[in-house]
Amino acid sequence: MLKPKQSVAYLYSDYTVRQSLEKMNHYGYTAIPVISREGKYVGVVSEGDFLWYLTGLVRSGALYNERELEKQPLSAVKLRNRISAVSITADPDTLIDTAMRQNFVPVVDDLGSFIGIVTRKDIIKRLSDKAGVSHK
Repeated sequence: MLKPKQSVAYLYSDYTVRQSLEKMNHYGYTAIPVISREGKYVGVVSEGDFLWYLTGLVRSGALYNERELEKQPLSAVKLRNRISAVSITADPDTLIDTAMRQNFVPVVDDLGSFIGIVTRKDIIKRLSDKAGVSHK
């Protein structure tokens, strides 16, 4: 069920806010994993995180136009969504329990490096296939 890192959209923690928003918009995601250049899992940034950040910039008068977002680092955006990652060696119960609380589960190796995600949709599909439920 693992969607490997190569087939998943993610952001690097050293991106600017503008780069990050453009990539999220391109893929149409509401949340996206953030990793370091070394490949370590940092967290997940959501539309809500950006909204709160941009609201703060507007209130402080620091946001004059869209080009200002090129100067703002993604690291300045507070990641409010604490999306838990699981180890590649996690048991199925842990994976299912984690997926019950979030739409996707980031997966890391033993060194904390991001290796991909498992979506809630894929878990449900796998379980329904085992139960013999047909899909429309």
